Amino acid sequence: MRSIWNGAISFGLVSIPVKLMNATENHSISFRQIHAADGGRIRYRKVCELEEKEVPNDEIGKGYETEDGSVIPITDEDLAKLPLPTAKTIEIVAFVPGTEVDPLQIDAAYYLSANGGPAVKPYTVLREALKRSQKVALAKFALRGRERLGMLRVVEDVIAMHGLLWPDEIRSPDEVAPDGDVTVREAELDLADALMNTLGEVDMDSLHDHYREAVEEMIAAKAQGAELPAAPEGEGGGGQVIDLMAALESSVRAAKNAQGGDAGTDTGTHAEVTPIKGRKKTAASKTAAKKTGAAKTAAGKKAAKKTAAKKTASKAATKTAASKKATSGAAKKTAASKTAAKKTTKASPKKRASA
Repeated sequence: MRSIWNGAISFGLVSIPVKLMNATENHSISFRQIHAADGGRIRYRKVCELEEKEVPNDEIGKGYETEDGSVIPITDEDLAKLPLPTAKTIEIVAFVPGTEVDPLQIDAAYYLSANGGPAVKPYTVLREALKRSQKVALAKFALRGRERLGMLRVVEDVIAMHGLLWPDEIRSPDEVAPDGDVTVREAELDLADALMNTLGEVDMDSLHDHYREAVEEMIAAKAQGAELPAAPEGEGGGGQVIDLMAALESSVRAAKNAQGGDAGTDTGTHAEVTPIKGRKKTAASKTAAKKTGAAKTAAGKKAAKKTAAKKTASKAATKTAASKKATSGAAKKTAASKTAAKKTTKASPKKRASA
């Protein structure tokens, strides 16, 4: 990567020489302006309004236009004389939790590389300190003729710096918030939660620009003189949502179907839909209600069968126990009768002898 700035990180009394490199790149396809009639290039020329002739780049300077329309020339020497301590220094001013930085402030991203062997040790110390503290460093630095605010954080084994907008550069959202009081139902929030859980997470590396791919394919087809593919037909967007509950229900079903139905990830969320008075039930809602009623009826019949079976088993058990008890009593009486008979048989000879 090409370095766009050389300087040092000021960390208390420690100075860490670093190089600054762009951490991002733009993959957008750019187009040239042409004359539609003959395909000729349309170019912009820098023309002096007083002399009405084109001016080369080495004769072009800077100027500040005042309210009355006059221009005050500003040279690079004028800017170099400004008392700007951050001209070649990334000056760390504080360490704060990353959650304190408003994402609206985040601008361009850069990588900071240790510049030379002596810078490796202090660079590593700062990197590891940021890791252990789980904080980010707020810093000031100057780039392209102006002082900026930056945030230093660790990305893998590299210190990255995000340019930040100054707080007064963030517009207030007061005029953007919707007007009027809106009542949100618990059932609507439950369905929204279910939809969020069903959609789940995504691997950020799997996301890419489909529009750019389509533009590249179209350019390749035109270069080869091939016929361009027809645009896919789709429903127009931007329609007004009339029934929020029905839309949420349909979204949850569509998300589950996209993940393979109920076999997908179990979100652990079961939303019960509370019907809104005055609204017509959708066909899907009626179908769901029929399925629910049928399920309840089947469950009731099954439960009734189980209850009847239990009662039958209980009666049979009671009869069996009574039968066993009766059999046992009869057995005891029979044994007693046999014993008495034996005693009678033994006593009879003695009586005859005495007679």
